[in-house]
Amino acid sequence: MRQMKPLRRSETTYPPHSIERRRTRRTCTSFGLMYSGINGDDVLIGDGSAVDLSEGGLGIRGNCPVNVGMELTLFLYFPNDEEPLFISEVTVAWTAGSLFGVQVKEVDHRDGNRMLSFLRAQSVGQPASVR
Repeated sequence: MRQMKPLRRSETTYPPHSIERRRTRRTCTSFGLMYSGINGDDVLIGDGSAVDLSEGGLGIRGNCPVNVGMELTLFLYFPNDEEPLFISEVTVAWTAGSLFGVQVKEVDHRDGNRMLSFLRAQSVGQPASVR
């Protein structure tokens, strides 16, 4: 009989899929964005790209680190749109290196409709993605 060594904390195995907490389907996408917020006494300004989008939030790959719970403002640069879409308030829900997810808290009616139109156009014929 082979004796197994106990796992160290860093060797702990996790289930292959984390618990899905999203209430809406997300769509894989790619477009540029800018984000800003306050981190303590510092103003944070970052550039990045969206990796997925849903009615309730975005997955982002950014160049400036953020923390869970931070509130950010976003400017989304949709392809073929001249002016950016403004989302006045999102909250960082999770981080993993340069990737992070945000939950939309506040967006005005016009930009909210623009976001939904873009989402519908992108999601036609695309299966829902799973993180």
